[in-house]
Amino acid sequence: MFFTITSRDKTTKARAGIIRTDHGEIRTPAFMPVGTAGSVKAVSQQQLEQEVKASIILGNAYHLYLRPGLLVLEKSRGLHRFMNWKHPILTDSGGYQVFSLTNTRQLAEEGVWFRSHFDGSKHLFSPEKVVDIQRVIGSDIMMALDECTPYPCTYEYAKDSLALTHRWLERGWQHFLESKPLYGHDQVFFPIVQGSVYPDLRETSARTIASYDAEGYAIGGLSVGEPVEDMYNMVDLVCDILPECKPRYLMGVGTPVNILESIARGVDMFDCVMPTRNARNGMIFTHQGIINIKNLQWKEDFSPIDPLGPSLYSRTYTKAYLRHLILSKEILGAQIATIHNLSFYIWLINRAREKIVQGEFGEWKMEIIEKIGKRLAQA
Repeated sequence: MFFTITSRDKTTKARAGIIRTDHGEIRTPAFMPVGTAGSVKAVSQQQLEQEVKASIILGNAYHLYLRPGLLVLEKSRGLHRFMNWKHPILTDSGGYQVFSLTNTRQLAEEGVWFRSHFDGSKHLFSPEKVVDIQRVIGSDIMMALDECTPYPCTYEYAKDSLALTHRWLERGWQHFLESKPLYGHDQVFFPIVQGSVYPDLRETSARTIASYDAEGYAIGGLSVGEPVEDMYNMVDLVCDILPECKPRYLMGVGTPVNILESIARGVDMFDCVMPTRNARNGMIFTHQGIINIKNLQWKEDFSPIDPLGPSLYSRTYTKAYLRHLILSKEILGAQIATIHNLSFYIWLINRAREKIVQGEFGEWKMEIIEKIGKRLAQA
């Protein structure tokens, strides 16, 4: 994998670049639709490619390990062929999912024991095993096993958790170096910065992570309930420490406003379930602001979902029709809303890239945040 910074904004730390992988290029800043179990809910791979125009998607090691399982994935020669996706894939190590199973998991030096949420069977994710799992999945970008600390947590808890994450990283990194890709394409391994909202812990973690000669670095443990200013402060701090010449991936963030503010602080890659999950529940992101399509005010609104939307779905279907579909729980409603939201996210991040190239990102960000961050009422 190769990363090249092609442009920098004049007034912020935003930068535009290109990540080159064996499955194609990723122009940064980049947003990754979340395809947890090998599928972005309600959207086909063809729609992702042609309508949404996604250049990379995210899969999850925890879910794919449990179902369809490693045997199926290995026989299909990896997730790319299994799901018929020709572009890059990043996989989360599964740590976040495991640690969210508070009542059915147990942390140990060797890794984390957990019980499947499908059948209750017991499993161990060690730093080495999650590397092996991601080798079988065949993702272009693999993540290290870490503990995502809850918010709030005490300083002592965060400190002990961080030390464990760093010990796991050393083992995972060594195993990554000693193992090989299975399907003939290159794979890279991203360490993850943790440390909750404690600046000294975040600084320690960022410096530790930066000491590894990885192809990129991730920032985890944010957007888990902390005040948004704490998140921005931690991102600011960490981006000032991580190597300038490598991509930075902020995990699980977030709203369109969160993404733009984080781009301004030097982040290159994002993923979040918000555009897909919220779409299925009727929250629609538009150029004019945020719509709750279930509200009565849209019942007889026959204007397009988003007249300026980048997707044909956005400009073809009306708010009234989408409201009807969502309230009726029609599958088409979830599909239209999801394609619209994902298209909006990727349009927004591509527009941010254009403004960085033009050196106008800082001013543009302030203007557009006022529009897209507000709740939209019918005129």
